[in-house]
Amino acid sequence: MPLPSAPKNRESLPAGVWGVVATPFQGSTLDVDLDSLAELVEHYEHIGATGLTVLGVFGEAAALTPQERRDVLETVVESTTLPLVVGVTALATRPAIEEITAAQEVAGPRLAAIMVQANSARADAVITHLDAIHRATGANVVLQDYPLASGVSIPTPALASVVNACGYVIAVKAEAPPTSVAIAELSAAVGVSIFGGLGGQGLLDELMAGASGAMTGFSYPEALIACVRAWQDGGYEAAQRELQPYLPLINFEQQAKVALAIRKECLRERGLIKDSGVRAPAAAFPEALRGSMAVHLKEAASALDARTAVGSF
Repeated sequence: MPLPSAPKNRESLPAGVWGVVATPFQGSTLDVDLDSLAELVEHYEHIGATGLTVLGVFGEAAALTPQERRDVLETVVESTTLPLVVGVTALATRPAIEEITAAQEVAGPRLAAIMVQANSARADAVITHLDAIHRATGANVVLQDYPLASGVSIPTPALASVVNACGYVIAVKAEAPPTSVAIAELSAAVGVSIFGGLGGQGLLDELMAGASGAMTGFSYPEALIACVRAWQDGGYEAAQRELQPYLPLINFEQQAKVALAIRKECLRERGLIKDSGVRAPAAAFPEALRGSMAVHLKEAASALDARTAVGSF
C-alpha cells in the first residue's frame, strides 16, 4: 500500500512534550496515592510541559478500577491547568466508549483528546472502530501504535490511511520500532502531529524524522522539554547538547520488563512521589540495579543543577 501525501489544514495536537503521568501507589495494599499524584502533576506544569497524558500504559490504567480511574482524573483536573490526553485501555469499541464517556464527565473542556490504540492490522477495521467512538462521544483522538501493549502490529501505510480517513484524529503516537522510520513515513503522509514515546530513547532521531515532540514518561522530564525546545530553536546540535547528559538514565530506565518499576523508583528518589510500588502484572524494582540507578541519577541531577544555575528552569 503506497503512502499518500499529507493533507493540509488539519486540526493537530500542539507540539512539545506531553508528559505521561505515573499513577503513584502507597502501602502494602497499593492504594492510589492522590497526594503524590497532585504533586507530580504540579511539577509537570511548573517545568513547562505542553500537556499531560493521563491513564496511559505507564499510568497503569489497566490495573485501576473504574472508580480509581475517575479519582485519578479528578485529581489531575484539580491540580493543573494543562490540557489533557486521556488513555483508553479497551481495544473493543463498546468498552472504549464507556471509558471515554466517563473521562468526558470528569475532564469536560480540559480534554484535548482521548488516546486510542490501533486495535487491528487492517485499516478498515480501525476506521470502523474509531468512527463508532467519534459518533458516540464526539472526542478528538490520538491514535496510538504500540504493539508491545496492544498486541497489534499495523503497517505504517495502513496507519496513515486511518489518519487521513478520520478527520478527528489530531495526532499519532508512534511506538512501533523502528520509530524513526515510521515517524518519517507518517510525517510525510499525514497532516497531524506525530509524537514519539518509549521513554524518549529515540527522541533525537524521531525529531530529525519529523516528530512534533515526545509523549512519554521519564523521571527527568525537564530534559525532554529542554531537548524539544532546543530543537525548535536551534536544530539538532542544540537538542543533542540538552539531552546528552541524560541519555544514560534514559537508556537505563527503558529496560524491558522492568522499565515501569525503574522509572517509578527514580521518581521516588527524586522526591516526586512517596512510594514506587507497581501493581501486577508489572515486575517490582530489581534491587540488583540499585547501584547503577544511583550513578545515573547523580549524573542527571548534576546536569539539571547546572541548567538551573543558568536560569533555564
